[in-house]
Amino acid sequence: MFRAPLRSLSTAARKSLKIGLIPADGIGREVIPAARAAIQALGSDIPKPEFIDLLAGWETFTRTGVALPQETVDSPSTKVTGYSSPIVALRKELDLYANVRPVLSVAPEAGQKAAVDLIVVRENTECLYVKQEVQTVTETGKEARATRVITERASRRIGQMAFDLALARPRKQLTIIHKSNVLSITDGLFRETIRGVPALADVNGKLFREPEIFDVMVAPNLYGDILSDAAAALVGSLGLIPSINAGDNFVMGEPVHGSAPDIAGKGIANPLASIRSAALMLRHLGYTKGADRLDTAVDQVIREGTTLTPDLKGTSSTTEVLNAVLKRI
Repeated sequence: MFRAPLRSLSTAARKSLKIGLIPADGIGREVIPAARAAIQALGSDIPKPEFIDLLAGWETFTRTGVALPQETVDSPSTKVTGYSSPIVALRKELDLYANVRPVLSVAPEAGQKAAVDLIVVRENTECLYVKQEVQTVTETGKEARATRVITERASRRIGQMAFDLALARPRKQLTIIHKSNVLSITDGLFRETIRGVPALADVNGKLFREPEIFDVMVAPNLYGDILSDAAAALVGSLGLIPSINAGDNFVMGEPVHGSAPDIAGKGIANPLASIRSAALMLRHLGYTKGADRLDTAVDQVIREGTTLTPDLKGTSSTTEVLNAVLKRI
């Protein structure tokens, strides 16, 4: 189970805890306040947190023309002429090069081994997400092309973080995800830079047939995004999958599910991924006891199965699930 901090930031915030909150759009305005309430419930296990409300997202863009204001990043930013995902921009601005996504099922009984316990470590800054696209018109119609960027530097540092995570786990197994038999230059560079672990030719098929054989998987941006979203089906819902975006100097919790505009405002969004993301962030900052309490409370709510949102075949509201977690914290 994912219980180890990633890097030396685990000793950086012992006496004070300042947390920026970015609800952004959609259900973010429902699940981020839930994570805040869960953190506050930890009491003396963490320093009294100072929360700072920050702006980002589509509504901010429509008002200001900028999806990610300078005040949110607290560093120089450039105005965009068209809307672009603020989370992608924030990852780049703060050099949050690793998106760590644990996929963990909850065993029927406390103390039992989880059927699924794997981590996807996704490189956050390159691949097709550099957003270099062009469209031309040819004799046969429109043609679109995208540039894919893989560098030795980015591959090395994401590989190092993945190795660090793997070494902190009992099985100490790392799998490199690539398709170098087809993309021999870009995926070949990614694989050869990380080195040491043979690739799996059919990772998607094996992931769904035998998820228990995987431990830590390291992947370029696009593959990691697809794999971790797909792996959510193994544990029931995207509403359960947390993540952190980590660099050498910053860490940011982020539920994997996105803004889910189709259920925004209905009061049925699953807050558990946000609470688990808060636990990941606290653990990375060295507040292990508080993180354990959040994880244990979430596990108890899932295991009991009486207070769950519709994505987990329940009938409870966001607030009811949050209250169930708070009761167990």
